[in-house]
Amino acid sequence: MSIRENLANIRQRMREASLRSGRASDSARLIAVTKSANPEQVLELYECGQREFAENRVQDALRKIELLPEDVVWHMVGHLQSNKVNKVLGRFEMIHSLDSLKLAGILSQKSRDREFRTSLLLEVNCSGDSDKSGVLPGDAEEFALSLQDYPGILLRGLMTIGPLGGGERGAREAFRLLREIRDRIRARNAPGLLLEELSMGMSEDFEIAIEEGASMVRVGRSLFETRE
Repeated sequence: MSIRENLANIRQRMREASLRSGRASDSARLIAVTKSANPEQVLELYECGQREFAENRVQDALRKIELLPEDVVWHMVGHLQSNKVNKVLGRFEMIHSLDSLKLAGILSQKSRDREFRTSLLLEVNCSGDSDKSGVLPGDAEEFALSLQDYPGILLRGLMTIGPLGGGERGAREAFRLLREIRDRIRARNAPGLLLEELSMGMSEDFEIAIEEGASMVRVGRSLFETRE
């Protein structure tokens, strides 16, 4: 399948997953992760109508930002090191990987210095995998509430990565847990915490994520793998 055919197939599967779960057909957005794509493939996907893209590494993202037109919306989905904060501010619509108060403080202060607010998602390790980043589920609620004290940032929602090798059941449990954490935080009615976004689901499990409430799915490999 070509990149165009991959995109059409994924969008159709997203619509069907939304309808199966009683949601509007356009309830989840596709974020195209370009980690495994070369510049020609990224441009081809853009020409097919995709406008939201993401990268895992700052340097790779900056090269691709220069490649694509200005109407592209970029997301940072990989782990963000403190020493890379200056390079990402103002270049991304949203950072999906906030995982420490230290990073929150740096992002807040540097955003205030530039007189804007940076939109973030709190990464939660819902799978229990020791090699994954993210705050623990039991700490996520208080962590999120504490971000009200950081005026340079805006918490827009939560993010998680499904368990490696957990199958459908493991993925569904992780995604359901993230949604439940979000709902508990919302119930606290904390001012300034919008929490309208749930970023979860990748190539192997994005349909399950949508059924469990994802507003954004991060798909890379399934978009760019082509075959005759």
